[in-house]
Amino acid sequence: MSEATGRVEGSNSEHTCRFFGLSTCIWCKKTRQFLEDNDVAFDFTYVDLLQGEERARAIEEVKKWNPGVNFPTVVIDDEPVVGFEPDTIKEKLGL
Repeated sequence: MSEATGRVEGSNSEHTCRFFGLSTCIWCKKTRQFLEDNDVAFDFTYVDLLQGEERARAIEEVKKWNPGVNFPTVVIDDEPVVGFEPDTIKEKLGL
């Protein structure tokens, strides 16, 4: 994992899913792995790998859903899930 942003394709694509994390965060790694293990399609952003204005924009975007800017933050159909919460993610995605 070295890309700051991108998309992971998956067969579970009926919901809009965005993942915001830090590349060094173990809970972010677990959350991403959970999404991949459940074949969820999602866009990802590793905020710590961004720089300058791009990083500032990503942080402002996370603040919209999570004012404390904690990671990981997963946004499913405009509803945030903060932290490693596999049961909540499963429920919101209907898995």
